[in-house]
Amino acid sequence: MAAPLGNQHAAKDKQWARAIEAALDRRSRVDRVEALAELAEQLLKKCDGGDIGALKELGDRLDGKPKQQTEISGPDGGPVQGNLTVELVRSGSDTGEA
Repeated sequence: MAAPLGNQHAAKDKQWARAIEAALDRRSRVDRVEALAELAEQLLKKCDGGDIGALKELGDRLDGKPKQQTEISGPDGGPVQGNLTVELVRSGSDTGEA
C-alpha cells in the first residue's frame, strides 16, 4: 500500500544515507572508492572478531533484512477467527444410573 499523497516520512527516512553520500561526494572519485573499500575491510575485521553487530550488518547487507510480520489478520484482512467445539461425555456411573 502506498503512502498518502503529501506524506514526508520517506524523505526523513534517508537523512543518514544522504549525509554519508554527501561526505563521500566531497572526496575525489578514487578517494571515495578507497574509503568505501577501507570501511568494508573494517567491517569484515569486526566480523572476524565476533562482533555481533557487525555480523548482523553484514548479513543484512548480503541477504537483506528479514521481513517483519507486523500484524496477524484473518481472511480479507479481517480479524482472526477460530472455532472451538466442546463435547461433554458422561459415563453411565456419572448419570445416576445403576
